[in-house]
Amino acid sequence: MTVVSRIARSRTVAALASPHGVDHYLSRVNPMWAAHEVRARVVDVRRETDTPGAPVATLTLRPTATWRGHRAGQYVQVGLDLPGSARRMTRCFSISSPASGAGEEITLTVRSHADGQVSKRLVDAEPGQLLHLSQAQGDFTLPVSPATPGIDPLLFITGGSGITPAMSMVRTLLRDGYDGRAGRPVTFLHHARSEADQIYADELARIAAEDNDVTVHLRHGARFSELELRRLVPRFRDTDTWACGPAGMIDLVRAAYGDSPRLRLELFKPPSTSVGTAEGDLTFAGSDGQVANSGGSILEQAEQLGLTPEFGCRMGICFTCTTRKAEGTVRNVLSGAESSLPDEDIQICVSAPVGDCVVDL
Repeated sequence: MTVVSRIARSRTVAALASPHGVDHYLSRVNPMWAAHEVRARVVDVRRETDTPGAPVATLTLRPTATWRGHRAGQYVQVGLDLPGSARRMTRCFSISSPASGAGEEITLTVRSHADGQVSKRLVDAEPGQLLHLSQAQGDFTLPVSPATPGIDPLLFITGGSGITPAMSMVRTLLRDGYDGRAGRPVTFLHHARSEADQIYADELARIAAEDNDVTVHLRHGARFSELELRRLVPRFRDTDTWACGPAGMIDLVRAAYGDSPRLRLELFKPPSTSVGTAEGDLTFAGSDGQVANSGGSILEQAEQLGLTPEFGCRMGICFTCTTRKAEGTVRNVLSGAESSLPDEDIQICVSAPVGDCVVDL
């Protein structure tokens, strides 16, 4: 496929394949052939927990040769074509396997959510199913490795399925010959709702038992406590820390660390958009639709009107929902920044109108 890939990526072939693109035709021959897009076939599905209403499964994916690999801690957008529909749903999931190279297999560990069309289907996926992937994204990564030794300890604080990027980092360190006795001892503090909800229970037990200077602390049914953290890691504010988990836990962690520059956070949570009294009208120029501004995101208000704009993560991460704003002012609900520039591209999942606004939808 190497020679074929080079030919398929040529400008001449791209011009001949217009307007559908080369990958459209390659997929008709073999779904795993691609010149630009990334696809992956599910080769294994393993249940991690069977918690009623929220089971967790780890999927092993074999990507196309277009996969460029990932750094430990990064995430990927997963696209799933819904049965009986021309619509593709996209969601972001952290990669749980160690850092990968081009074309190498990866794993995703997914918790099923009652209202999650993608997560439910992934947890119940069968080997052979085809998924659409983005390249790896995100800066919640581990900048150290056995090749960059140091004396500073490492600390991971996770909750629920927020354990996945941290496990990718720890697995990478251990795979690549990490030895904490030569520097950088690791403390892993994880919170789960119960013992039955504990992801990677057997693997964490093995890591804790091995002579690798990785200390594992599992807390079941207990909230994050700054007092306990201070006992476990007295100088935690001066320790390189990666924290990922539910919003409530992250708020407590952020408060404990104050303005410490050593804390790195990852939080996949749809933002709250409505703030106080909303004014003006939101106009969708492409469909001649108009609604009284409710204060919600432009994506939410478009859906309430019956429109179906394309979106992915709904958290301002993937840029799938980027749309042109013709006029008016919008507020970024994550940063609070407002912009009144005409004809600018905005992410409608994290942009809320401020007064009258016109969007090309």
